[in-house]
Amino acid sequence: MVFLFRDKSIVNIFFLAVLSIGVHLHFLMAAPVVVYHDGDGILSVLLRNYLGGVQGPALFVLYHLIILLQAIRLNMILSELRMFQNNTYTSAMAYVLLSGILPQWCVISPALLANFLVIWIFIKLTRLYNNASPKTLLFNTGLIIGLSVICYHPTAILIGVVLFALMVVRPFRLAEWVILLMGILLPYYFLFGFLYLRDQLPRFTHSVPHLRLNLPLEAWSAPLIIQLSVLVLMMVSGLVFWQLIHRRMVIQIRKTWGIMMVMLFVLLPIPFIFMQAGMESAIMTLVPLASFSANAFSVPRRLLFPNILFWLAAAVLVYNNWVLITR
Repeated sequence: MVFLFRDKSIVNIFFLAVLSIGVHLHFLMAAPVVVYHDGDGILSVLLRNYLGGVQGPALFVLYHLIILLQAIRLNMILSELRMFQNNTYTSAMAYVLLSGILPQWCVISPALLANFLVIWIFIKLTRLYNNASPKTLLFNTGLIIGLSVICYHPTAILIGVVLFALMVVRPFRLAEWVILLMGILLPYYFLFGFLYLRDQLPRFTHSVPHLRLNLPLEAWSAPLIIQLSVLVLMMVSGLVFWQLIHRRMVIQIRKTWGIMMVMLFVLLPIPFIFMQAGMESAIMTLVPLASFSANAFSVPRRLLFPNILFWLAAAVLVYNNWVLITR
């Protein structure tokens, strides 16, 4: 199956759609549900108000559309940045494949929608290197970060990624750091002013992320351990093959991969440090996970290991579909 995605052709989009339906085959029996938590941002409010009562085929189409748009957009930007030796659709394939590894990811949630913002922020960060007008770009990036936090509070963790990218990609200039922080704080400044004028200032605290150490899983089980093991195996395999070609990359691409690496390890603890985030919030790691995992599918010349990895993930997906259908 992997060979279908190792070339760049328009027909691969059709294969991605078929793969997405296969990964989430249980949606043919029961449409995806909408999951949200009050108090974690505007996206939850929008889901509650506009999708809370929606059922059936509309949610089926919406979920697949979101996954496919995100997968294709991520694949496009990685190809444009020449982060792989060859232009393939393995990144999009890995994104779609991983989206069904955990049952908690098979829902329409604010975290799933927030992946559009994660990809957008990554695109902005990749343009910092040798940019002609970095101050404008930094302000816009900070503005996107600030709006993202208001939309979905766990995205606040991406502030650390942006600060790291600025530190690594560009030489230190105090003015650039100040401009970035101004962009991050500006949405909150306007929100504070709006609530103050409407005499609703106590509501401002609802727009601030609340941190609390917690365990998103109440109990461990054998299927969960296997699912997480496959995720770790795909991540480690991707990192190993990425390391094999890392030294042959030009410095700009190395720094871009460095940003993606930091994004991966910064996003991993989201379910453990944000109140009410839940395991569905971990889907935000899908962007860096798919990017690194794609190396395990595209770098090896022989298809034996990529196919083993693919069918191992497929076995977990078959089990997940069976459990979700018979639930």
